[in-house]
Amino acid sequence: MNSRDVVILGSTGSIGRQALDLVRANPDRFRVVALTAGGGNPELFASQVAEFAPAYSGLGEEASVEAAARPCDVVLNGITGAVGLRPTLAALDAGRTLALANKESLIIGGPLVKERARPGQIVPVDSEHSAIAQSLRSGSAAEVRRLVLTASGGPFRGRSREELAEVTPAQALAHPNFAMGRVITTNSATLVNKGLEVIEAHLLFDVPFEAIDVVVHPQQFIHSMVEFVDGAVVAQIGLPTMLVPIAMGLAWPDRVPGAEAPVDWTRASDWRFEPLDDVAFPAVRLARVAGTRGGTAPAVYNAANEVCVDAFHAGRLPFPGIVDVIADVLSEHPVGSEQKLTLDDVLAADAWARETASRLVERLDRGVDR
Repeated sequence: MNSRDVVILGSTGSIGRQALDLVRANPDRFRVVALTAGGGNPELFASQVAEFAPAYSGLGEEASVEAAARPCDVVLNGITGAVGLRPTLAALDAGRTLALANKESLIIGGPLVKERARPGQIVPVDSEHSAIAQSLRSGSAAEVRRLVLTASGGPFRGRSREELAEVTPAQALAHPNFAMGRVITTNSATLVNKGLEVIEAHLLFDVPFEAIDVVVHPQQFIHSMVEFVDGAVVAQIGLPTMLVPIAMGLAWPDRVPGAEAPVDWTRASDWRFEPLDDVAFPAVRLARVAGTRGGTAPAVYNAANEVCVDAFHAGRLPFPGIVDVIADVLSEHPVGSEQKLTLDDVLAADAWARETASRLVERLDRGVDR
């Protein structure tokens, strides 16, 4: 495989740092030509720029938009949140292969992103969607019966809704398998992350929502599965890390030798599968509602969540209140009538949802009934 020029957006985050580890370990395969970050860790960013000496580097959203359109072989969008949408569109419009870890841009942009992407231009980096993309190589699209996304269940698996009321921010950040940023880790605890992934799977693979299932698999060795029409189920198995999905994103359709250690089959281990508790964790069910409504509803779901996660960590909202407020914001959002979704539509819905969620959080924080 020839060396690939790589642009990494969000280089100081978890995805970005691991991507640079892979570049560091494979200097003959990857060369960093641009680095950007949000600006929350300027010291780390400065050290990355000094080490990799990219032709372009910068902090902030505009820097990421510019970097995404620069000449390269692949753009890795490792930004967290809705702020990743404009860089995603810039990369697609420039014709770059997009290794997409920023699920929010696909979810909130929906048809806007898909209409700009040529076939195969988006390579998923979420571990679940990378697993599905790898498993889909085993058959044709017409042979797929359903997709099965696996979920760890988060740190509160097995707790009732009543027990979740006392959850603290520190507890919510104690993910059992992955070390991630605050928003994604909290989303994994509420299962909002899995809800977003259901919408993402629908958009990436053109599979209807009723053919996308979620199963709790606490050990997370099976990253996700595809069930085919003959009853065969093909799964991608690996250690619960992000190294293989990131490597696949950078090198697709090729593999990077030694990207991750394989599973040690000489050691005994037990793998469990459990149904999802929709009562204690209604975020996935709510995401299906938003995804089925379409239009700007997924953007509203995502934006309201980002506000609520901040409020929870600020001590202004109890843990179950995150999804409760998302549901209330969605209920206030009129069913979209957009004939053709535009960037302005998405940004306006995002702003409306943030304002509405903030208002509802404020009322709850003051003890005012909704």
